Amino acid sequence: MKLLLVAAVALVDADRRVLIAQRPEGKQQAGLWEFPGGKVEPGERPEETLIRELREELAISVKEPCLAPLTFSSHRYPDFHLLMPLFICRRWEGVPQAMEHQALRWVEPARLREYPMPPADEPLIPMLRDLL
Repeated sequence: MKLLLVAAVALVDADRRVLIAQRPEGKQQAGLWEFPGGKVEPGERPEETLIRELREELAISVKEPCLAPLTFSSHRYPDFHLLMPLFICRRWEGVPQAMEHQALRWVEPARLREYPMPPADEPLIPMLRDLL
């Protein structure tokens, strides 16, 4: 079974809310909400992936020292196994904009379960709820 490495980030604002993004139509799991991030390309470190993806998907700039590893998710889908480290970030430049997603929401950690998420994202919620 193929192993897919995907890096994700919990952007946390001054009010301790987390940014989630809605997957666009035409992609797998369209309409579900996820933590921003993306596939780690060959030769790329997860931190580099997040810096690239956040620039492309949200039009924000993040410096590597602002990305702190928090936890990870390991989930078996029918066609592949996903391993997803989750980083936390409280500092970035710019205002997040939905460049590739249908919508963005700033959500209090206690309310994250109100948004349907892919199975690999769901186990990350308790850690964020406890931390924030």
